Amino acid sequence: MMEELTISKRRIHWQNGLKHLLLILLCVFAIFPIYWMVISSFKGQTEIFNNSLLPSSFSPDNYTYALEHVDILGMTANTFFMAISQAVLQLVTAIMAAYALTRWKFPGSRLIYTLFALTWLVPIQATMIPNYTTLVGMGFRDSIVGVIIPNMASAFAILSLYPAFQSFPKALIEAGMMDKMSAPGVLFKLILPNIKSSIVSLGILLFINSWNEYFWPAMIVSDQGQATLQIGLRSFMSAELTSWGPLMAASVLASLPILVLYLLLQKQVIQSFVKWGIK
Repeated sequence: MMEELTISKRRIHWQNGLKHLLLILLCVFAIFPIYWMVISSFKGQTEIFNNSLLPSSFSPDNYTYALEHVDILGMTANTFFMAISQAVLQLVTAIMAAYALTRWKFPGSRLIYTLFALTWLVPIQATMIPNYTTLVGMGFRDSIVGVIIPNMASAFAILSLYPAFQSFPKALIEAGMMDKMSAPGVLFKLILPNIKSSIVSLGILLFINSWNEYFWPAMIVSDQGQATLQIGLRSFMSAELTSWGPLMAASVLASLPILVLYLLLQKQVIQSFVKWGIK
């Protein structure tokens, strides 16, 4: 009996060891590109393509070049304004839509919910040209506002918050109505405080998605003064030559705000990805 227990414990130890080894390998695969980006940002142009894991000498020249040729700070401010605006507006519209669809049952409510779901399946490439022509006609070409307007609402955000509103106890809503609370009062005093964690997690995910957006800002903005970080990174690439060292340096600088956000809100960021998944 003791021998069987010993064999079983050894098997469990081996299994745990293999699991930990697999996790370590996955972590290395995930972290290595980031490590290579940081190390390459300190390499000179002559050694940027070698396979050394460390540069012969750490030089800040790539960072100096990137800061001199691209307004990193201005683009960071533009990107932050765009991302926080889109995240807030998408949360507001999602809260209002999810509350209306779950609070009141009216003819066509299921159809509206289905249409929201279907719009989420439409690729952004299919709506780019109509949105572009509309915004140009409205005078929002080369404007951060032009980037934000088409993204004021998100079907993903609505569909994500719908279950939280749907599962909220109806008895509490009825009790609030008996206390003569208005519909906005029920929303802001009863429902939102109880699903605050879901809203915060979703807001973080929406912010990160907006921060990483490239295609639509690249289409609507050509003025460097209104450009986002992702458009700024493109300026280091051309058909003739790509300045890999400065590009890596600018990429490191562009990643710092999200890294700071993760360090400050590590628990909430992990919860947001676990709860809502990656878009």
